[in-house]
Amino acid sequence: MSVDYIADAGRKAKGKRPYFFDDPQVERLMNITMSIAGELAVTRERLDTIERLLEKADVFNQADVDRYVPDTKEVEAERQIKQQEYVARILRILQQEREAIQEGSSSYPSGEYLDD
Repeated sequence: MSVDYIADAGRKAKGKRPYFFDDPQVERLMNITMSIAGELAVTRERLDTIERLLEKADVFNQADVDRYVPDTKEVEAERQIKQQEYVARILRILQQEREAIQEGSSSYPSGEYLDD
C-alpha cells in the first residue's frame, strides 16, 4: 500500500486551531518555527538511538556516519523525497490557510490573511 506522505502532511487536527498572537504573520511564523523544532527534536532523538544501537552492536560508529557520502543516485532521490515531505509537514499551516481561503472560510479569528 502506497502512502502519499506529502498530501498526508496537510491533515488537519479536529477542532479550532488555538491562536496566541494578534498578527497573522507572527502566528504563521511561530507555527512554522514550532513545527520545525518538533521535527528536529524527534529526528535528533531517533538518530541518537540509532547511532547508539549500531555502535553497541559494533556495526559502525559515529565517525563512520560523519564520513559517509551517498554512493548512488537512488540514495540522493530518496533523500530529496524525504526533504520534500519534511517541508510539506512544516509548512502545512500555510497549506491549510490557503485551503480555508479557497473554501471561503476563515480559521483565524480576525479573518485577516495575507495576499497570495
